[in-house]
Amino acid sequence: MSIYDSSDRYSESPADDQTEGEEVDRDEEEEDEGLSAPPSMSQFSSSLRAVVRIRQKYLAMKKRRLEMSQVFGGAKLMAGAPSQTSPKIFTFDGLPPSLAPERKKKRRKRRVMFPTGGRCRAPPKQERSRAKYCLYLLCAIVFLQVYNAIENLDDHVLRYDLDGLEKTLRREVFGQRAAVEGLLALLQDYLSTYVHSKPLVLSIHGPSGVGKSHLGRLLVSHFRTVIGEPLVLQYYVLHHCPLEADAWHCARALSIIISEMVERAEEEEKIPLFVFDEAEHMHGEILDALRDLVVSKRSNEYLNAIYLFLSNLGDDHITHHLLHNSSSARGGMIMMTMAGTCGRHGNLVRELGPVLHDTLEKLHPLWALADILPMSLLEKSHVMDCFLDEMTGEGFYPDHEHIEQLAGEMEYYPPVGEYQYARTGCKQVVAKVNLL
Repeated sequence: MSIYDSSDRYSESPADDQTEGEEVDRDEEEEDEGLSAPPSMSQFSSSLRAVVRIRQKYLAMKKRRLEMSQVFGGAKLMAGAPSQTSPKIFTFDGLPPSLAPERKKKRRKRRVMFPTGGRCRAPPKQERSRAKYCLYLLCAIVFLQVYNAIENLDDHVLRYDLDGLEKTLRREVFGQRAAVEGLLALLQDYLSTYVHSKPLVLSIHGPSGVGKSHLGRLLVSHFRTVIGEPLVLQYYVLHHCPLEADAWHCARALSIIISEMVERAEEEEKIPLFVFDEAEHMHGEILDALRDLVVSKRSNEYLNAIYLFLSNLGDDHITHHLLHNSSSARGGMIMMTMAGTCGRHGNLVRELGPVLHDTLEKLHPLWALADILPMSLLEKSHVMDCFLDEMTGEGFYPDHEHIEQLAGEMEYYPPVGEYQYARTGCKQVVAKVNLL
């Protein structure tokens, strides 16, 4: 209800106003007549106060009616509406804009939400930052770089075809599954990238006839196929430098050859391979020159190379270890419980590695920089596999009884339990097949 609603009760017709005025006049006349009689002091004071109150009310009502009549009279004249004596409903619809009460526009205040009971009434509005898009772009760039690096590593390994090398070694090398797997693992780790902190130095040791030279020839043949013949060196000490007096000249010539090969390999972004067979006959000058090349810090190309040494150094330790462990009950239990992936000779690297390192370091410091891979003795079944492979290659019919007869003619160590190891391995297999 507005402030003018209370005035509706007083907005009456002129006739009603005249009636009220007459009543008030009669009251005043009666009061005047009453005053003519001699009243008492208390009645006079109370009557006077009543008259004053009635007059004040009357003047106030008269003033209010006068103001209301002026307001409604002016509005009706401006709107052109006929004059009414008694309006029924008072509204502001007919008033002009200048006389209508102005409504103040309330300012809309933002409500401040406070969490009640640990939960917000309305979730806060998160503003999107442009830095997020930069972060997403950076993550995408890093992902592409890492993916590209992994692809490049795969391409670098595929260049050397290690899967094909593994199939060749498993098919051609008999009885050396542990040594072959260790060799492939080291090559896989080294060839997976082109930048290295040091060259890879491998030293394969084993008794005579276990397949060291055959393994070296297979590696040389494979790497010459995948990286080219100019980047592969096969060095026979007894052939290239038989005299000890020429050791210094041989060492200098070998250093020049290796330097030229590593520089060429650096230009082609490949890793060269150097195979040194019969390393037990290498002179001290040659070993010193090779050690200087291995630890050389002159340039990075000397760090990207593979050095492979084949020798029978430490063969007595390998033979004694196999014969002792095969005959002892403890060694038999170890072999029975070993995993089948590397056979019963899979623990040679773990058990003989420290012993061979100590023995070879006393001969020359170069062996301290090498990874030792021992090759075990061959059993009679492995010798029969050698005969079968050689006879098939020469075109002979592979008769099992004939092969077993030829294998029985080889020299063997005394039987140790159920194992029988050959003294010379497969070294005389080619000579016997040529006599057929």
